[in-house]
Formats: sequence, C-alpha cells, structure tokens
Amino acid sequence: MRVTLSGTRGSLAAAGPETVRYGGDTASVLVTTNGFFLALDAGSGIRRLGPMANGRKRVDILLSHLHMDHIQGLGFFDPVFDPNVEVHIWGPGSVRLDLEQLLGRYLSPPLFPVRIRELAAVVLHDVQPGSFQVGPFLVTADYVSHPGATLGYRLEHDGRVLSYLPDHEPALGAQEFPADPDWTSGHDLMLDANLLIHDAQYTDAEYEQRQGWGHSTFDHTLAIAEQCRVDRLVTFHHDPSHDDDMLDSVAAEITGRSLPFDFVPGRAGTAFDV
Repeated sequence: MRVTLSGTRGSLAAAGPETVRYGGDTASVLVTTNGFFLALDAGSGIRRLGPMANGRKRVDILLSHLHMDHIQGLGFFDPVFDPNVEVHIWGPGSVRLDLEQLLGRYLSPPLFPVRIRELAAVVLHDVQPGSFQVGPFLVTADYVSHPGATLGYRLEHDGRVLSYLPDHEPALGAQEFPADPDWTSGHDLMLDANLLIHDAQYTDAEYEQRQGWGHSTFDHTLAIAEQCRVDRLVTFHHDPSHDDDMLDSVAAEITGRSLPFDFVPGRAGTAFDV
C-alpha cells in the first residue's frame, strides 16, 4: 500500500503562511495499490487528489463520518462530475436516514449548487460495523468515540495493516488511560497495525476544557499506539490554531522520548509504503 497524506488539518481549514509545512487542508488520505484508488475522507484535501484519478474507471472514498471538515471537498473532487468514472462513496448512515439522505443535506441548495442525485456515476454504500471488501482491500469498520455516527477503519492488504482513526476520543470517561483493551474504543481496529493514522488534536491543557468534544491529546495518542503495538504512528487532525512552529515543537519533544514505535508527525504530502 502507498499511503499519501493530502489533508491533515481538523475542524476547519487553516491555510496560510503559518501552516505551510503541515498543511491547511482538512482530512483526506490517498491509499493506492496495484492501480486501485481509495481516498480516506473527503475534506478539502481531497481536491488535490482529483488529478491523480485521471484515466481511472473507478474511485472509492471511505468516509469516517459526516462532519463538514470530512466531506466539504466532495463537491470539488473532479471524478464525481465525470460520468465515465464510477465513484463509490462508503460511510455511516443513521438510525433514521441513509448515507444518500445525509450527504444530500450538504450537496444540495442552498449549501451547494449541485444535488447529489444529479451525479449519475456516484454509488453510495451505507457502512455498518464489520468487514467487507473494497477492491483489493479487506476493510473492517467499527464505531468509535466521537460525537455522531463515526467509524474507524482498518485496511488489510497483502499481510499489511493500515488503521485510520482521524477523530477519536478513546480516553473519554476513563479514570486512567490507557484502560482495559476490552473497554477501549477502537482498540481492535488499531491492534498490531503497521501504520496508524490517529487524531492528536489537543495538548493536555487544551483537553481539560474540551473533554467530550471527540478528540485526543498527543499523549493519549502515544499511549494508545503503544498499547496496540503499532509499528508506526502518524499524528493527524491538527487543530486549526496549531501553527507549524507549535507542531514542530511538540514533534521534537515526542521524538526525544523512548518510544516502542516509529513516530511521524502528519504533514501534507508525506507518503508511506506500508
């Protein structure tokens, strides 16, 4: 698997001179293997992936959830307007509404000029917890701790594992963290992953005022990566108020620790072979 970070920011796009190194676009990650094209989330970062899909007959997108920062790029992703490309969008519905109805609340006037039903080559799939095949990938999805119906994903291919939990608060309600694996959100999705891309939005001080908002601290993310025995951790979903200098400072402090896994701060444009 070739994994490329396109959008690494969380909550709100934050483009500017102070976010050049880590990127200002919201969440989107490209996964390719043997010519298959799969995007994880459709934040503003997915727009940059459009030209990479040229000449393909099929493109797949796995949505973790439907908060705006994870879907706002859909209407700017070129393949959804190309009738010659099948775009399969996978994501969570709700108890009352399916994925098409939920996405239609955004992809329709007055929020967007084009309705999702007008995109003839788009195929929508409601995802429930469990495993299913998407091209060459065995995908396992499960609900994780974040407001609203939110899925974490585990992708397996050729004996290698990528885990993607971009919005996740596994420490919510825990008196001590990490807690028992059986009671830890997302644990099985992350266990023994070769590459884990995980929410690390807050500092400890910020988290004190934001418990229940659905995000992790840097230390929570390091702890869960160690508990799950991952090979490599990528911190992700950077807060829009965290500029490059601040993230560099945090990364330098983490790099100075003795960690049982490789640590890579999530920067837009970084690619990994898994």
